[in-house]
Amino acid sequence: MSNIPTPHINAKQGDFARTVLMPGDPLRSKFIAETFLEDPVLVNNVRGVQGYTGAYKGKRVSVMASGMGMPSIGIYSYELYNFYGVENIIRIGTAGAINAKLKVRDVVAAMSAYSTSNYGYQFGLDGVLAPCCSYELLSAAVKAGEAIGQPVVPGPILSSDVFYEHNNALSASSKVAKLGVMCVEMEAYALYLNAAAAGKNALALLTISDSLITGESLSAEERQTSFTKMMEIALEIA
Repeated sequence: MSNIPTPHINAKQGDFARTVLMPGDPLRSKFIAETFLEDPVLVNNVRGVQGYTGAYKGKRVSVMASGMGMPSIGIYSYELYNFYGVENIIRIGTAGAINAKLKVRDVVAAMSAYSTSNYGYQFGLDGVLAPCCSYELLSAAVKAGEAIGQPVVPGPILSSDVFYEHNNALSASSKVAKLGVMCVEMEAYALYLNAAAAGKNALALLTISDSLITGESLSAEERQTSFTKMMEIALEIA
């Protein structure tokens, strides 16, 4: 019996390309499809989580939203990797800088992910998991960024379950910043673990949308539509 359609994706077998770009916001998924892809076709809209497949410079590419948080991207990336034959997922999202070297609109490539999440406990290791990205995708992203004049900053990141931290003095982000962690977001850890378990590839490209150091931030509209350099890098390596 076929595993598709799933409870969360109503696409048919073959509807997704080998590479899926995965923003968190469904509206950003729609923006990418309409702005960059030739002849985009809506292949999923369950719960308004829009997925499209089209072409970029002759390559077949898909883009689908993940929603917010590790439980959400955990479901979608698992189903794409294990049921739909997807080989590469490139998360294209936003992050908050916890390193003074990063400025708003800088692009970070997450080499590895620290986390406050319990998502990794299901894999049964008596220790702390620190999943890494695909080196091939990372290397390609750095080169693609150089080609379009958008430097990509590789480094470790923090994936957090908490957006509003109760006690900032004891926060995970303030602790790991001392260890050279670049920024904080909420999805990459689960994506990287699912990729590792499935023998597939993953990379998180993150545009800095705000700084926990300076307090600078971008509006919701700017987050939705202005991160085109990050999108172009992801499309070039798809």
